[in-house]
Amino acid sequence: MREARAALMAVMFLTRIPVPSLPDFRDEDLQAAARWFPAVGALVGAAQAMVLLGAALILPPMVAALLALGAALMITGAFHEDGLADAVDGLGGGYTRERVLTIMKDSRIGSFGAAALVIALALQAVVLAELLALPAAIIAAHAASRFVALSIMATQDYVRDDDSARAKPLATRIGAGGLAFGAVTALLPALFLPWQAACAGAGAMLAARIYWGWVCRRRLGGYTGDMLGAAQQISFTAGLLGVVAAS
Repeated sequence: MREARAALMAVMFLTRIPVPSLPDFRDEDLQAAARWFPAVGALVGAAQAMVLLGAALILPPMVAALLALGAALMITGAFHEDGLADAVDGLGGGYTRERVLTIMKDSRIGSFGAAALVIALALQAVVLAELLALPAAIIAAHAASRFVALSIMATQDYVRDDDSARAKPLATRIGAGGLAFGAVTALLPALFLPWQAACAGAGAMLAARIYWGWVCRRRLGGYTGDMLGAAQQISFTAGLLGVVAAS
């Protein structure tokens, strides 16, 4: 029952998919839900892959890729993309930790964030069009990129202290069991990939994880919800690029 609540909470937190509400929500539910983030990522990836394959039956690959990209944005409510834009705005426009955090909290999008968002979405659209013959890569990248964010939560501290922050209930460090569960869930879709593609995608995502983890620690001394969203987007894009490069 506890795991069912956690899985349901993960779907509620990361997507706009209609699910039964929890009448007695507790912060512990969201903390337990974190281990299910890669599984929810796989669900989003499966939906995106189905839209891509279905649309490609009657439309050119790039049009199908754009529709698949739009479908994922609708399912997640552009949750991670918003984090990417806010994080890059803060890091690009702020020179001190306090200023970076202030800019990230601003709901308006700036030049840095807009540029990062356009580049990320353009790369994803182009790469999706190249993955019609390998839809499992899309599922694997969605799942593994959520694990990248989970790994940052497990190894760094949450740096905001305001109660309004959406990620605040997640601030408790993820335990070894939760991290292991997330890792196994994230790795399962990769078993359906050719080993060259799986290794290339994993290597690219690992490089993105190391880099972004370093940025989090160096610029902020930890993570925020926006930095986690950016981690997902950066590692997802890197993973897809790695797969295409090896295919």
